[in-house]
Amino acid sequence: MSDSTQTPTTVSNIGVAMFTVADQDAALDFYTKKLGYEVRTDMRFGENGEMRWLEVAPPGSRARLALNPPMQGQPGGGSIGVETADVHGEHERVKAIGDVDVDVDLMSAPGTPTMFGLRDPDGNHIWVVETEATG
Repeated sequence: MSDSTQTPTTVSNIGVAMFTVADQDAALDFYTKKLGYEVRTDMRFGENGEMRWLEVAPPGSRARLALNPPMQGQPGGGSIGVETADVHGEHERVKAIGDVDVDVDLMSAPGTPTMFGLRDPDGNHIWVVETEATG
């Protein structure tokens, strides 16, 4: 719903989603070596380079996933949805990797896309959702 008296947003894209992780190197290994994502940014910052900004993404994705240490509290608890034209193939691929907390079965219900969930080692949830093939 839109309020016509409000100035329209200039935001046009969600660029980065953020997960909190206990160990950035372990998270990097999980997302790149197990899920096949690529590193988009891995840089140190802060006065003495004591902080690290780390982003990964599926190949070809415009959106990125930042893997950050928790600012306070525990890591984990986040959730994102990623899309694929072949959810069955991706489900089989992820299950075959081993040592990935992935749903045993695909979920499908009338009126909803087929999907499955997996969890990273910190307990962040990734929903893999089927979309129509493009192009």
